[in-house]
Amino acid sequence: MFRLKREFISLTAFAAFLIVLPLLMPNAYFLDVATKTIINAIVCVGLNLLLGYAGQISLGHAAFFALGGYATAVLGSRLSVPAPLAMLAGAVLVGVISYVIGRALLHLRGHYLAMATLGFGAIVSIILNRELAITGGPDGMPVGPFQIAGYSLPSALGGYVLAAVGLFIAVKLATSLINTRAGRALRAINDSEIAAATLGIEVAAFKVKVFVISAIFASIAGSIFAHADRFITPVEANFLRSVEFVAMVVIGGLGSVVGAIVGAIIFTLLPQMFAHFEEFRHVLTGALLICIMAFMPSGVVPTLASLWVRWTEPAAREKGSVHGAA
Repeated sequence: MFRLKREFISLTAFAAFLIVLPLLMPNAYFLDVATKTIINAIVCVGLNLLLGYAGQISLGHAAFFALGGYATAVLGSRLSVPAPLAMLAGAVLVGVISYVIGRALLHLRGHYLAMATLGFGAIVSIILNRELAITGGPDGMPVGPFQIAGYSLPSALGGYVLAAVGLFIAVKLATSLINTRAGRALRAINDSEIAAATLGIEVAAFKVKVFVISAIFASIAGSIFAHADRFITPVEANFLRSVEFVAMVVIGGLGSVVGAIVGAIIFTLLPQMFAHFEEFRHVLTGALLICIMAFMPSGVVPTLASLWVRWTEPAAREKGSVHGAA
C-alpha cells in the first residue's frame, strides 16, 4: 500500500512538472530543446529496461527510432493515413522486426550482442539512405503535423504536448513493469542468467520480450520526433545516435527510471550549454562527461541517492538515540 501511494504521488508530481515546464520556457527555441530532451528520455526509459534491468546491450536502438519516424512520415505524408494510426503501425512494424531480431540475436552476450545490433542498425541506415523513392534518401523527407480528427496540434507547443504525454505513459508503464514479477525476473537475469534459469525463469523469453518493449518505446519516440521536427533524415538511424542513447542511460544510472530521464537531460542540454564555445563544444562536452563517469561511476542518480542515504542515516540514528534516551 505504501509503495502504491508513493508511486501515485511521484507520478502526480511528475505530471505537474511536465504541465508547468512549457510555461517556464522564454521562447520557442527553449521549448524545442525541452521537447527533444523529452523525446530522448522516452527512448532511454525503454532502453534502460533492456540495459539496466535485463543487462542486455543494444547499439541498434537508433534504427528503431528512425523506423518509427519514417513509418509515420511515409504513411502519413504519402498515404494519408491518420497520424495516430501511422504511429501505431510503426510501433507494430518495429515490434515484429525486434521480435525476429531478438529471437535470432539474444542468445548472444556482451560485445557479441552489441556488434550484432550494431550490424542491424547499419543495415537500416543503408536502406534509408538508398531508397530514394520511399524515404527521400540522404535528404530525408518532410512530415506533416500530428492531427486528431482533422485537428492539428499547434507547431511548437503541440510537439511538446505529444512528447510529454508519451514520456508520462512510458514512465508509468516502465515503473509498473519493474514492480511486477517480470521486473524481478529481469533483475535476476541481469545478476546471473544461469541462476535465473535454475529458479525456473524463462530467460530467453524474458530477454526477447524486454527487447521488443524497449524497441517499441524507441519507435514511438521516433514518431513523436518526426511530428515535432516536421522532418526526418537517415541521420537518426546512424551508429552515433545509438551510442548517444546508451550513454544517456549509463550516465543517468543503470537500473533507474529517474536516472534514464536525468541522463537524457544531461546529454541533450550539454551541447546547448556550450553552444557559445563552438570550437571547443565537443571537447568541453566530452571532458564533462568523463568527469561525471570518473566521480560517479554508477551514474548520477544512484550516486546522489547513496550520498543522500549516507548523509541522512547518521542524523536519523542520532534522532532515534535522543528519543530513546528521553
